[in-house]
Amino acid sequence: MSTAAHYQVVVNDEEQHALWPAGTPLPAGWRAEGFTGSEEECSAHVDEVWPDIRPLSLRRRTAGPAE
Repeated sequence: MSTAAHYQVVVNDEEQHALWPAGTPLPAGWRAEGFTGSEEECSAHVDEVWPDIRPLSLRRRTAGPAE
């Protein structure tokens, strides 16, 4: 059995991402994003899929007019 920690990527309604220990209950307001792996793998995934770390509400407020 491996002693390496296994994580999952979780996301909230503001599209903020976090790593959470796999197999443990998620905190209120967070849902599994679908990616699991080592801490390093999950961190790399978050870096790839979440380039703009501002909360969704802030991104919407600062976005230009809809085209």
